[in-house]
Parts: sequence; C-alpha cells; structure tokens
Amino acid sequence: MTKKLDLLGLNSIADNYDLFYIDLWGVIHNGIKLHEKAIIVLNELLKKNKNFVLLTNAPRPNETVKNFLEKMGMDKNLRDHVFTSGEAALSYLKKNFLFKKFYHIGPPKDFDLFNLFKNNKSEDIKDSEYLLCTGLFEKFDKDLTYYKDLFAKHLNKKMICTNPDLIVDRGNIRELCAGSVAMVFENMGGQVIYFGKPHPEVYNQSIDNNNKKVLAIGDNLNTDIRGANLLNYDCLLISNGIHKDEINTKGIEKVSKEYEAIVNFIQSDLKW
Repeated sequence: MTKKLDLLGLNSIADNYDLFYIDLWGVIHNGIKLHEKAIIVLNELLKKNKNFVLLTNAPRPNETVKNFLEKMGMDKNLRDHVFTSGEAALSYLKKNFLFKKFYHIGPPKDFDLFNLFKNNKSEDIKDSEYLLCTGLFEKFDKDLTYYKDLFAKHLNKKMICTNPDLIVDRGNIRELCAGSVAMVFENMGGQVIYFGKPHPEVYNQSIDNNNKKVLAIGDNLNTDIRGANLLNYDCLLISNGIHKDEINTKGIEKVSKEYEAIVNFIQSDLKW
C-alpha cells in the first residue's frame, strides 16, 4: 500500500534516511522555472546534514546542468549536488570509445557532451563506428519513423544512450527524449548501452551509497521508481509529473501495478 504524504510532508519520514536521490525535471523544476516548495525541501535537508544527489537523466555534463540551474536562480550550495547521466556516459566513453568515430543523434545543444573528442564526430552515419544518442534531431523531434529508416542498415553498431527517459514535460508541453529513439533501435534488434536511471551505474558513480538507507524521489515510474526498485531503495513518487493524468484517472495502486512498480510513498508536489 502506497502511503500519501500530502498532509504529513517529507519531514515526516526524512529522519529515516541517510541519502536522497532526487530527480530534477518534474520534481525540482518543470524545464522553465524552479518549484519553490521543492527548493525549501533541499534547504531543509541541508539543515539536517542529509546527503542528497540531484540525479538527472540529462544527456549533458554536470557543469552544463549546473549553469542551467543557476540561470533559473538555484543557489550554488544546491547546484553542487548535481549528477547527470551525461557525466556517467562521458566517463565510460573516455575509457572505451575515445578514439572511435561516432554519429551523433540529438540536437546541437548537446554537443558539449563530446567536446573532448569532437574531431571523431562523423557527419555520415555510414562512416561511424558507434552511435551516440542524446535526444532527437530538431527537424525530427516528433517523428520516430524517421529513425527506423536511419538505423535500418546500421544495427550492427552499438548505441550509447545518455538519457533513458522516453518523454519529459517542458511546462505544459510533452516532448520525446533519447530513450524513445533508443527503444526504436532496440526493437529493431540493435544493442543499446544506457546511462541514467533506472540503470545502477549512474547511482553508484554519483556518490558513496554503501550501507546507506536511501530514498529515491522522482516523477517517472519507468526511470526514477524502477531504478529505486532495482536497487531495493524506498521511493517517493511525485504524482503531478508525467503520470499525472493516469494517476488522476486510475489511482496510484492500479497505475503502479500496470508499470510493475512498487511505490512506497506518493506526494502531489515535493514539499517539506
């Protein structure tokens, strides 16, 4: 049974945990502005000397996301807790693919992820040794059929996906993410190496989590909550995120069952 925290607040359970993994997009901000009540939560955790990671499936280095949050008005003492799926992927690429030619699938804004090895970027997918997916092309940001045609003759190449999210809500607008493209490739028989939630590597790279009692907080059952379930962490689902309509229609018990997820706690918006 999922426990509701709208009346009790996060403070009612915070002392039970040593470490908090907190999603950014959908929990701390909506892609346009910060959620003030969520910022209060982060500051309260600091007062209690609780460890937390702002763990995001952003396909960019940590510093890029920190700069984005600074423009939104987030204080440095909070921004310093950011860890991205892009950073985890970058570490892997440096060790294993640094000198190999790649074809980038995603918008120009993601270029900073591979500045270190940008000279290995191939303009033609035919000349690449692997595929690096950070999102969708701007011209084809709603058309997944385009990617089926693009990948048809290149399924022998590995794809590195730096954002397993399928969708995200920017304000009131729903957008496809890199995970949707990777799913197309995988469904066609291609091999994808994912970095980001729900895959354990991004949690383990971000902070020392050994022997810690952990609460994972997020709005996505496929990534935030599934990741917590895979690692046996407790979890808190923010219901006003991407599953808002489903939960309002069916209720959390039915929705969590449909996603084969265990949800320990639920809150409309993150608040103390």
